[in-house]
Amino acid sequence: MLSDTICALATAAAPSGIGIIRISGEDAVEIASRFLRKKNGAVLSIAESHRIKYGFVYDEGRAVDEVLVMTMRAPRSFTGEDTVEIDCHGGVLLTQRVLELAVRHGARPAEPGEFTKRAFLNGRIDLSEAEAVSDLISASNSEALRLSAEQLRGSVSGKIRELRARILEDDAFIEAALDDPEHISMEGFSDALSDHVRELLRELSALLDSAEDGRYIREGVKTVILGKPNAGKSSLLNMLLGEERAIVTDVAGTTRDTLEEQITLKGISLRIIDTAGIRETEDRVERIGVERALKTAESADLLIYVADGSRELEESDERILDFIRDRRALVLLNKSDLVQCIREDLLRQRTSAPILSISAKQGIGIDALSEQIRKMFYHGELRFRSGLVITNVRHKQLLMNARDALREVLHSIELGLPEDFYTIDLMRAYAELGYILGEEVSEDLVNEIFSKFCMGK
Repeated sequence: MLSDTICALATAAAPSGIGIIRISGEDAVEIASRFLRKKNGAVLSIAESHRIKYGFVYDEGRAVDEVLVMTMRAPRSFTGEDTVEIDCHGGVLLTQRVLELAVRHGARPAEPGEFTKRAFLNGRIDLSEAEAVSDLISASNSEALRLSAEQLRGSVSGKIRELRARILEDDAFIEAALDDPEHISMEGFSDALSDHVRELLRELSALLDSAEDGRYIREGVKTVILGKPNAGKSSLLNMLLGEERAIVTDVAGTTRDTLEEQITLKGISLRIIDTAGIRETEDRVERIGVERALKTAESADLLIYVADGSRELEESDERILDFIRDRRALVLLNKSDLVQCIREDLLRQRTSAPILSISAKQGIGIDALSEQIRKMFYHGELRFRSGLVITNVRHKQLLMNARDALREVLHSIELGLPEDFYTIDLMRAYAELGYILGEEVSEDLVNEIFSKFCMGK
């Protein structure tokens, strides 16, 4: 497969100013040369690396498009192979025509993620950096974009290499001492190793602690809005979106089903879900909506309880207050522009959740709301500036495996076991961290990871 020359559309299959056809492999330059010409019809020379040439795509003796062609010779390309990129006009039919020419002249259509897969297999990037490419493309907010860029530049892999080097140093000392006990003493080494392992565990724990933040950044905070009918839930959603997405009327029970939208508040990504008003009802459809609302709320990262400050607390409010007890929640005392019938101090006796006064109709309180969410979910901006936030579920599991192995080392030390027992778990931790970088991973796992990439990447 690596011996094949591959091609794909590297830009979206949609009308655009520019469409890029990428060809990579041993025969990339030769294949592209077969259908590229100068303005006068002569063969366009594209052999020189890292040069951009102006020319035309020809098909059966006729010019198809006017293009720019960039050649990158191995190993100075993204894939580490000879690569040719043809910048043509971005018509869907036109780019497909150029792609078909590349295939007709000897290239094979690339599989999803095959360009990045080749970059990994050719040693241009490690596996964690390859995964960052996919994250960079799919980033849905500025924080996810920044972290993906940091990881592509090696922030995570650099830390993993450092941890592995320290593990290997201790393991190498044990192996050397076991091989040459006359010249290398192990006296006092168990205490030193214990200190080293505890420090490694602290650093692994810090990375694992960041994984929850990483999930929020990558996927968004699953946020469910709860409240009784006409409390202002849909008005809140519309205020956050900046458009009339949810229907708002004076009729109680207007919202019958869940409505999900993705929004970003000052860099905080929320998967926000509006739900049916919580109340006892004889209406079968509305009752299903209430049940669905509570079921959706069960798995929420954050519950936003919208209380109508202009009305006294009712049985529905009491039910919601009981539901959010011991859950991560915010209480919004809505309709602050009207005469208030609910005292905030009384609410504080019923819930430990933060309480904010807002007016969804007037757009009052949005800044305080976004700041409160940031405080609840992000454990301080300093850590994010370092770029060391784990956003990949696979990385998280491997870090947990490495942590478990190092805990076994400590356990062996506490039991006073022989030093050769330490090396087993030290090298297990070393291997688990290596899987993050792509060392000794199975072909099936590599194929699974890159199958999730887009076609031209």
